Amino acid sequence: MKSTIKRKPRLAASDLRDRRIEEILDAAVHLFAEHGYAGTDTQLLADHLQVGKGTLYRYFASKQELFLAAVDRVMRHLVQRVDAAIADVIDPLQQIAVAIRTYLAFFAQHPENVELLIQERALIKDRKTTTYFQYREAISERWLNLYRGLIADGRLRDIPVERIRDNMGNLVYGTMLTNYFTGKGQSYENQTRDILDIVFNGIFSESERKQQNKIFEVLKTLEN
Repeated sequence: MKSTIKRKPRLAASDLRDRRIEEILDAAVHLFAEHGYAGTDTQLLADHLQVGKGTLYRYFASKQELFLAAVDRVMRHLVQRVDAAIADVIDPLQQIAVAIRTYLAFFAQHPENVELLIQERALIKDRKTTTYFQYREAISERWLNLYRGLIADGRLRDIPVERIRDNMGNLVYGTMLTNYFTGKGQSYENQTRDILDIVFNGIFSESERKQQNKIFEVLKTLEN
């Protein structure tokens, strides 16, 4: 009589490798965040995973390579999370709102991810651009095209889209870091509303908006 027990399909060698790498990187993120770069050696990670150090070196040639792979994993997961959140959102302005909310939630729910970004900037000085800004640049064109479309539709002012991208990105990045350092972040929804309210509506009253050119004239005199 034949057995009716269903056996789970075996994972391909590449799938097993990918799963093992993800397990290593997941543990590495938490250990580096908890103990710092200097305080996390490969033996500590191997003990945590209950494997030999040779297993780690099979995938990562050095501690620095492992650390940078862990930072890369943080950013890869952030991009995946944002992409999934906005996938079914049609309106471009709503895409911006959902992306910001998802971004803030990602780092607030996983403060260890913020810690790794900070450590990379502080510890690895020989890199011209950190992983965070490499990823930001890589996805930049998509957001620039979104802003161009909004300008073409008359929904945004006709200003250089790079200015919009840079200022929006810096504002959200700064909010994420402030939340981490103070530990007093508002809800993601409230922070997203506040950011978009200030960016989209500004802080000038209607009467003051007419006078804003005088403010910029003063700044020009200071530069000179």
